[in-house]
Amino acid sequence: MPLPTIGFLGLGIMGAPMCSRLLAAGYPLIVYDIKEELIQRLEKEGAQRGINAEDVASRADISITMLPETSIVEKTFFGPHGIINGIQRGSIYIDMSTNSPVLARRIGEAAEKAGFQALDAPVSGGDVGAQKGTLSIMVGGNQETFDTVLPVFQVMGKTVTLCGGYGAGQVVKACNQIVVGVTIAGVAEALAFGTKAGIDPEKIVTVLGGGLARCGILENRGMRMVHHDFQPGGPCRVHHKDMRIIMAEGENLGIPLPFSSQVYDLFKEMILKGRSEYDHTGLLTLMEERACIDTGEPD
Repeated sequence: MPLPTIGFLGLGIMGAPMCSRLLAAGYPLIVYDIKEELIQRLEKEGAQRGINAEDVASRADISITMLPETSIVEKTFFGPHGIINGIQRGSIYIDMSTNSPVLARRIGEAAEKAGFQALDAPVSGGDVGAQKGTLSIMVGGNQETFDTVLPVFQVMGKTVTLCGGYGAGQVVKACNQIVVGVTIAGVAEALAFGTKAGIDPEKIVTVLGGGLARCGILENRGMRMVHHDFQPGGPCRVHHKDMRIIMAEGENLGIPLPFSSQVYDLFKEMILKGRSEYDHTGLLTLMEERACIDTGEPD
């Protein structure tokens, strides 16, 4: 039985390596992005070119979006030449962007009315996870659709979990971003604290990584933080966007989010200081400034 044709929209830092893995697994792929050079790069790997979202969806059995903003997801799905105008009855749409749970539920309901299936399936694991196919994929939607596309998810991810109905994947991704953001802030504060006291920060990372404080941030980013390597796996502007979604959903739920609100403000400060493209672990630079630690680097 031939593999389904996949349409993929959004070929950035996450989308491009996810596409590469799908191509390597033998899936026919149609791609589109607003940046021509990104389309050309995937064409060289064997992908077909799409004209716009409507065109891609009309030619694919499964359409996937991996986009940077909720507003862009909404426009790509509902807007002129959007997915909903081209997708065929019986097809499947998967949004793998980090998106608003409210929009995810709205898309799911619109898909049902139009005669196709939808899943929200945001990911965690960064660009490295996308390259290695080890992403954690958290999914919202129905069991039957999930089972149908599970082999596709398994090409891109290692941990794939159906979390509930429409929007559930986005809620769990919000939980993930709360933990990641608060943990980065804690690691940054600890490194600034220890460095100010005269301790070698490499030793701090080594020791903390072997005890109860061990975590994915220390394991995957700890030494990069020490060496001020803030090439983005997850840019500050993106995590700030995610925290904005979290704060809005917290307002809808009527619950306090004291730690998330502080992290939201820290990422806002990074943007105001011109560091929006730093990796989110670049929060360390704020902690060092507040501790008056001279790193020998220009502001």
